[in-house]
Amino acid sequence: MFLSMHNWMRAEKIGVTIGRLAQCGFDAIEIEGEPEKYDTKEVRGLLKENGIACFGSVSLMFEGRDLIHADEAVRSSTVQYLKNCITMVEEMEGREMTIVPSQVGKVAAMDTPEQEWAWAVEGLKEVYDHSEKAGVVIGIEPLNRFETNFISRHDQALLLAEAVGPNCGVALDAFHINIEEANLWQAILNTGKKLVAFHVADNNRMAPGMGDYDWVRLVTTLKAAGYNDALTVEFVAPLDRTPANPYKNAQAEAEAELTADQLQFIKDHGSGVLSDEFYTWLVQESGKTLRNAIEKAGAN
Repeated sequence: MFLSMHNWMRAEKIGVTIGRLAQCGFDAIEIEGEPEKYDTKEVRGLLKENGIACFGSVSLMFEGRDLIHADEAVRSSTVQYLKNCITMVEEMEGREMTIVPSQVGKVAAMDTPEQEWAWAVEGLKEVYDHSEKAGVVIGIEPLNRFETNFISRHDQALLLAEAVGPNCGVALDAFHINIEEANLWQAILNTGKKLVAFHVADNNRMAPGMGDYDWVRLVTTLKAAGYNDALTVEFVAPLDRTPANPYKNAQAEAEAELTADQLQFIKDHGSGVLSDEFYTWLVQESGKTLRNAIEKAGAN
């Protein structure tokens, strides 16, 4: 296994992000799903200069991005958005695209369960056809019930993947499965060879090692399931506004790169604008914890 990281949690120039990952001993990035934001040739050059690979991307399901929306125009534009993300991954020489099917934070149904399922399958099949041609595998990610009312467990994601196509996979997240699965270890084993990506944060969604997850057991379980790819860090640090705050350096002013949609997305995840110093420390701690777990589990 190897270390990867998302970059949507802090808005900054991509060169800064890639440089930090290299300095902290990471191997790859799962770049945010904002294809209009990046010059893929330029980013590919930065990645090669720093010895970092593009593992893939993750869909950022802002308002207006939703495969099960009642408005056909929204569903259609979402399909095109996901196809554009896959093209971005292909051009950055990545190999995986994590897809959340519905808008993050939307928990109210717009139609019957049967109709929403049909919309999801229809849209994902079109995205899947594009991914097959691009040589990029897609993985459906379940979120916890407070962020979606559609796909929140591994068995649901497996059923949806089966309905989409034989090479459609599942992407699991340590934080979400800790909330939603009756037995998170068994959920990983059940997903087995369908597991194409794994996101990591501790049980409190802080950096790995800052909660009570057994990381050696987690890596060992992933290995037993047949997964030997990226552990993609996705911590979402809460901001403590009380006198009990242990991290006085956590907050910062917004960077120029931060859009209104991105800021709202971060706030909807219970976080805010993090300082470079605090964020870098969390990246370092994540790397130390995960490298130690990989070594102890013999998953190098």
